[in-house]
Amino acid sequence: MTWYVMGVDLGSTTAKAAVVDQDGALVGSVVVQMGAVSRDAVLRAIDQVLQSTGLSRTDIRYTISTGYGRKLVPDVDRSFTEITCHARGAAALYPGVRLVIDIGGQDSKAITVDSDGLVDRFAMNDRCASGTGRFFDVLARALEVKVTDVGDLALAGNDDLEVSSMCATFAETEVISMLAQGRDKSDIAASVHRAVAARTLGLVAQVGKATPAVMTGGVARNTAARHYIEKALRQPLVVLDQPQIAGAYGAGLLACEVYAGSIDAIDTRDSGARRQLADRAAGIVPRCAGCDGTRGDHSHAVPLTLERPSQQMTR
Repeated sequence: MTWYVMGVDLGSTTAKAAVVDQDGALVGSVVVQMGAVSRDAVLRAIDQVLQSTGLSRTDIRYTISTGYGRKLVPDVDRSFTEITCHARGAAALYPGVRLVIDIGGQDSKAITVDSDGLVDRFAMNDRCASGTGRFFDVLARALEVKVTDVGDLALAGNDDLEVSSMCATFAETEVISMLAQGRDKSDIAASVHRAVAARTLGLVAQVGKATPAVMTGGVARNTAARHYIEKALRQPLVVLDQPQIAGAYGAGLLACEVYAGSIDAIDTRDSGARRQLADRAAGIVPRCAGCDGTRGDHSHAVPLTLERPSQQMTR
């Protein structure tokens, strides 16, 4: 008899839900846009994915939540970090992936993945909007264009302007200053995208470059962001059909394995990783280390391993 599980990824700007069957296949998924972290949005995502698959809540055997607002997801059996879930989902969406660059609404991550699709090392730009979807929202507002158009605008730019501030709080003021100097909007947009790519390269440098590389999260839909990150990395990025559902799908795959009894818990080999994960679980907000987009004393890359399955998944 076929059974189903669910993964729910509640981010800072979107809620994603994915239904996975007992064989790990993605049965259905949805992405719901929202203005801020919202319990109503995640409920809509769950209802919509169930409706699209023709299932009811009673058909779901196990649910795992992940993401920025994972504690707000109701009626879940367990939660996993978005690091683990994005790696697992990206590995399933693109088998053989070795590097995952995830840029969401509120944070950025660089994750190296091993041959089993499990996290090897990760680095984060956490609790800071530098180079995230929020940063591009600020750019679009300052340039008075739609955020969906800012990528195309950046690709039309030529002049490389100096962007001294990567803090979303001050970047808007700097962009307005450039406009007052008569700088072209496309050149400003291009220069900001280059600066974001340089910041992303810094995260990747902490974990090590690897290929194939994929990009997940909402910013993956920004063609200019992908273009400039590829130039900074000097290697191509795989474009996923649904880059925003990697976290929810990964959570669904973990739910499938946990329900089947093939995995038990996350284990870490490094005390720094345990401390970082404990801080995140407790909702501790670290201080920005000089606005460099890192997590202060946890800014170095740390290894993270999901315990390997001890037995084959039950069919």
